[in-house]
Amino acid sequence: MAQMTPEVSRLLEKALALTVEEQEALAASLISNLGGKVEQAVLAAWEDEIKKRVSELDSGAAKTVRWTEVRQRNLAKLPRAH
Repeated sequence: MAQMTPEVSRLLEKALALTVEEQEALAASLISNLGGKVEQAVLAAWEDEIKKRVSELDSGAAKTVRWTEVRQRNLAKLPRAH
Protein backbone atom coordinates (compact mmCIF):
# COMPACT_ATOMS: atom_id res chain seq x y z
CA MET A 1 0.00 0.00 0.00
CA ALA A 2 1.27 3.46 -0.87
CA GLN A 3 2.43 5.88 1.81
CA MET A 4 0.05 8.76 2.54
CA THR A 5 1.24 12.19 1.55
CA PRO A 6 0.34 15.18 3.73
CA GLU A 7 -2.34 16.12 1.20
CA VAL A 8 -3.90 12.66 1.37
CA SER A 9 -3.79 12.79 5.18
CA ARG A 10 -5.67 16.10 5.10
CA LEU A 11 -8.25 14.66 2.70
CA LEU A 12 -8.69 11.63 4.96
CA GLU A 13 -9.21 13.86 7.98
CA LYS A 14 -11.92 15.77 6.09
CA ALA A 15 -13.51 12.54 4.84
CA LEU A 16 -13.72 11.14 8.37
CA ALA A 17 -15.64 14.26 9.40
CA LEU A 18 -18.38 13.44 6.86
CA THR A 19 -21.57 11.63 7.78
CA VAL A 20 -21.59 7.86 7.37
CA GLU A 21 -23.74 8.19 4.27
CA GLU A 22 -21.35 10.72 2.75
CA GLN A 23 -18.38 8.48 3.60
CA GLU A 24 -20.10 5.53 1.91
CA ALA A 25 -20.75 7.56 -1.23
CA LEU A 26 -17.17 8.83 -1.29
CA ALA A 27 -15.72 5.36 -0.76
CA ALA A 28 -17.91 3.86 -3.48
CA SER A 29 -16.87 6.59 -5.89
CA LEU A 30 -13.17 6.13 -5.14
CA ILE A 31 -13.35 2.35 -5.45
CA SER A 32 -15.28 2.47 -8.73
CA ASN A 33 -12.68 4.91 -10.07
CA LEU A 34 -9.99 2.26 -9.53
CA GLY A 35 -11.72 0.03 -12.05
CA GLY A 36 -10.93 -3.66 -11.90
CA LYS A 37 -7.66 -3.28 -10.01
CA VAL A 38 -9.21 -3.77 -6.59
CA GLU A 39 -11.59 -6.49 -7.73
CA GLN A 40 -8.79 -8.51 -9.31
CA ALA A 41 -6.63 -8.20 -6.20
CA VAL A 42 -9.51 -9.30 -3.98
CA LEU A 43 -10.37 -12.22 -6.25
CA ALA A 44 -6.74 -13.34 -6.32
CA ALA A 45 -6.52 -13.14 -2.53
CA TRP A 46 -9.70 -15.21 -2.15
CA GLU A 47 -8.42 -17.81 -4.62
CA ASP A 48 -5.20 -18.14 -2.60
CA GLU A 49 -7.16 -18.45 0.64
CA ILE A 50 -9.47 -21.11 -0.81
CA LYS A 51 -6.51 -23.14 -2.11
CA LYS A 52 -4.85 -22.92 1.32
CA ARG A 53 -7.99 -24.06 3.15
CA VAL A 54 -8.62 -26.96 0.76
CA SER A 55 -5.00 -28.04 1.17
CA GLU A 56 -5.33 -27.89 4.98
CA LEU A 57 -8.49 -30.00 4.84
CA ASP A 58 -6.93 -32.52 2.45
CA SER A 59 -3.80 -32.89 4.58
CA GLY A 60 -5.73 -33.22 7.83
CA ALA A 61 -4.18 -30.04 9.26
CA ALA A 62 -7.66 -28.52 9.58
CA LYS A 63 -10.63 -30.29 11.10
CA THR A 64 -14.27 -29.72 10.26
CA VAL A 65 -16.97 -29.09 12.84
CA ARG A 66 -20.60 -30.12 12.39
CA TRP A 67 -23.10 -27.27 11.94
CA THR A 68 -25.10 -28.42 14.97
CA GLU A 69 -22.02 -28.05 17.17
CA VAL A 70 -21.11 -24.63 15.74
CA ARG A 71 -24.69 -23.44 16.22
CA GLN A 72 -24.83 -24.75 19.78
CA ARG A 73 -21.54 -23.05 20.72
CA ASN A 74 -22.62 -19.73 19.25
CA LEU A 75 -26.07 -19.83 20.81
CA ALA A 76 -24.44 -20.47 24.18
CA LYS A 77 -22.48 -17.22 23.79
CA LEU A 78 -25.59 -15.12 23.25
CA PRO A 79 -27.10 -13.30 26.23
CA ARG A 80 -30.23 -14.99 27.52
CA ALA A 81 -33.55 -13.14 27.22
CA HIS A 82 -35.22 -12.59 30.58
